[in-house]
Amino acid sequence: MYKLVLVRHGQSEWNEKNLFTGWTDVDLTERGMREATEAGKTLKNEGFQFRYAFTSFLKRAIKTNQLLLEAMDLLWIPVEKSWRLNEKHYGTLQGMNKTEMVEQYGAEQVQLWRRSYDVRPPAIPDTDARNPRHDARYQGYNDPAATPGTEALIDTVGRIIPYWTNNIRPKLHEHQQVLVTAHGNSLRGIIKYLKHISDNDIVSLNLPTGIPYVFELDEQDNVLKDYFLADDETLKKLMEEVANQTRQK
Repeated sequence: MYKLVLVRHGQSEWNEKNLFTGWTDVDLTERGMREATEAGKTLKNEGFQFRYAFTSFLKRAIKTNQLLLEAMDLLWIPVEKSWRLNEKHYGTLQGMNKTEMVEQYGAEQVQLWRRSYDVRPPAIPDTDARNPRHDARYQGYNDPAATPGTEALIDTVGRIIPYWTNNIRPKLHEHQQVLVTAHGNSLRGIIKYLKHISDNDIVSLNLPTGIPYVFELDEQDNVLKDYFLADDETLKKLMEEVANQTRQK
């Protein structure tokens, strides 16, 4: 049996401000740092002993991974970073308040941009300094998916599944346990694939920040069991917090 642990980064500064974040490289809040440390303590208490970890190119995931591994006394293990684990790119919505966008464009349109499987927000032009093609960390990649101006979940799934197949899965089978610290939408892509969730149903999955999500898999990647390492009351509260982001400033 193999154990895959997925952790969405701790609360970020723009989570706290209720802003669309995407590929914008914002830091963790104090709460986010606590969440990361507590996730590590929980995993240590549950007996996890990782020998390999993955994270994205964005500091909120990188720092969550570091704080989590520090709490487990595992800072020494290899950590592989990839842009393919980045959050969904929200185009011109990045930096905008979610509630204010609802007031301007309507709840239905913002929900489509935020959560639909195949509707992309308006794109950031190639000439805009905020476009990833102007960021040093994404230069040198031939894949145009590495420098998007916008994405829908279908695009995020499209870049994450090859990474699962070619990178994460082999390390999981080598080490039996692997940690992936990333973002709501990149992790939803992995979850969709493993649990065979439909395009319609995946949009309603809300991942809380800083709560380990454990998958127990067999040799063929069939899910034997999956569960969050949190009590039901805490989990429900945090999931509702994610679901209601467009209703608060």
